[in-house]
Amino acid sequence: MGTYKKMFSVLMFGLYSISCSGQPGSDPPSSEPANPDGQNIQTIDDEIRGFMGRYDVPGLSLAITKDGNLVYAKGYGWADKEMAVKVDTSSTFRIASLSKFITSIGIMTLQEKGALSLGDKVFGQGAILGTNYGTPPYSEYVRDITIRDLLQHQLGGWANSSDDSDPAFERADLMTVGELISWTLDNRPLENPPGTVFDYSNLGYQILGLVIEKLSSHTYAQFIQKNVLTAAGITNMHIAGGGRAKNEVRYYGQDGREPFSYGSGVLSRLNSAGGWIASAIDLMRIMVRSDGFNTVPDMLDPSTIEMMTTPSDSSNYTFGLYVNSLDNWWHSGSLTGTETWIVRAHQGFNWVILMNTKSYDGNFISDLDGLIWPAVYNADTHWPEIDLF
Repeated sequence: MGTYKKMFSVLMFGLYSISCSGQPGSDPPSSEPANPDGQNIQTIDDEIRGFMGRYDVPGLSLAITKDGNLVYAKGYGWADKEMAVKVDTSSTFRIASLSKFITSIGIMTLQEKGALSLGDKVFGQGAILGTNYGTPPYSEYVRDITIRDLLQHQLGGWANSSDDSDPAFERADLMTVGELISWTLDNRPLENPPGTVFDYSNLGYQILGLVIEKLSSHTYAQFIQKNVLTAAGITNMHIAGGGRAKNEVRYYGQDGREPFSYGSGVLSRLNSAGGWIASAIDLMRIMVRSDGFNTVPDMLDPSTIEMMTTPSDSSNYTFGLYVNSLDNWWHSGSLTGTETWIVRAHQGFNWVILMNTKSYDGNFISDLDGLIWPAVYNADTHWPEIDLF
């Protein structure tokens, strides 16, 4: 990474908690940009192509908004190398943990409707999920878990410290989400009092999916479709699992690791924590209606957006996002064969990058972080003046 890009990467974010025809492997093809004058933004293309070559990325989709308008959307490389299918702006990808922001919007929608409060307890007599999971009586720590604790990964344990210890991936093809929660309650005691320690938990967001189902009388996916996706004008997002979705890319492992199969039980079970499939443009449709800018009206009230983006005392994690002191928001998503990245920059930009592979190189995330900042900070970057959505 060049000095210029490093400067913006560190300045804006820092380090948070965390190749068929066309000769695949050579310079990857790209789709036509969603740009009215048909011109590429060379700064962006150079950065993307260099990054893809450096980290052996077969395919990548990018979308950028500025002041509420879609100003750039483009596919790079291969959606399916073996079938010589290029990535284009309709290509869909597993978005992995970017799903957590969508789930957070769902929870805050219920909060605005008066169906819950952030301090509501989740397990135990009189709590939202009552004693329907696991074997009561629960420990004090379990009874103390609140909605806010789940949103901010402060539930006291059940974290993804390693692939081997993350309960969200336990017995993936044998248990439903509810059975998984019961198994975890009975077999994995919490380590810390809720609300005191940040420890990133996929399981916590799976529990939030059950909260949405309990309070809405809909499945999680139905509720999100009705209250989030429809509000953003989205009709083609789906929960992964059950086969390859329409326009979905093919995924590629690295370092001898095989990506999850399309029908893997773990993908559908991750639903509210990491199960959505989406295009880059559709994710931007959600972000411009959730970014707090005075451009496109947000789906939630301004006070709710502020609440969602205020970090906890123990970390810079908010509700499905990381937020820094410059009021930049971001989140990554990662599964074997998948890497995703979303940013809301305080200057009025949002962007999302979706890939059909994941590199285990130690510089991968920091280089991904720095891809778009040079164009954002270059006064000569040509950004279209119209909305391309």
